[in-house]
Amino acid sequence: MSGTAEPQWRLTPEALKAMQEKSLQMMIYLKDFCERNGILFYLCGGGCIGAIREHGFIKWDDDLDVMMPREDYERFYRLWHEQESENKRYVCLRTTEELFTGNIFTTLVDTETTCIKSNQAHLDIPQGIVIDIFPLDGCPDGKIKQLFQIVHAMMYSLFLAQVVPENHGGIVSLGSKILLGIFRGKKIRTKLWKRAERKMSKYSFSEHSLTKELCAGPHYMMNKYPQSAFASSVYKEFDGVMLPVPVGYDDYLTIAFGDYMTPPPADKQTVHHDFVFCDAENNYEKYKGIYYLTNKK
Repeated sequence: MSGTAEPQWRLTPEALKAMQEKSLQMMIYLKDFCERNGILFYLCGGGCIGAIREHGFIKWDDDLDVMMPREDYERFYRLWHEQESENKRYVCLRTTEELFTGNIFTTLVDTETTCIKSNQAHLDIPQGIVIDIFPLDGCPDGKIKQLFQIVHAMMYSLFLAQVVPENHGGIVSLGSKILLGIFRGKKIRTKLWKRAERKMSKYSFSEHSLTKELCAGPHYMMNKYPQSAFASSVYKEFDGVMLPVPVGYDDYLTIAFGDYMTPPPADKQTVHHDFVFCDAENNYEKYKGIYYLTNKK
């Protein structure tokens, strides 16, 4: 398929609905696993807004995301690989020394589906519908420590994702290009992102009054939330299923999104991911060389 034009595809309302149904199935499986293991988690982003405002999916939302306190986040990843090692449908992925996913957070992937994003179409990884899983870290007292935490978070994102951040100012882009140009090797980049991760996550979620989502991109990593908003969860109806949201969901959503109870203008009611192709009924490997890895023989 090398040298050929990619087939044209668009996300229809029917395809979006099918993606939402598969996402909810996966969320129910994740919920059961977390409850069985005493792991604290909650819907975040559009899924949390949907639970509160719509009692289900926002009609144009294309996925579900969750957050976990850092301690639960790390325990989830470890326990999933211990207890679900034979689970071939739902696979838990994270960038490591051996695997590059293009994400700076953990994902749960439905391997019986296909969902290819433009920034991952060159990667030989499971390309199914995903639930993104983000850690919550403690935010230190004092502006200097908070500044250094943000710097470490940006270094973590840069050297893990290995791409220059877009739409965050010329200085940030220039600095990122320079740093990636200086530190080119995989070994040194891995060392740098691991060091930055240790530095940014050293503040315990449970021991600080503020918390941050440092793996959710430059915009959201600047937000500071009261830790009490995430100290526990409450369950809300979501398309006929009871799913957890942060106990202080109003504080969280107001800080992150403002007036979250008012839907955005019609021209903003669109999917927020750049998809190459999605198929909720077929395994992603069917489309290898067609919609992803198109330059591989």
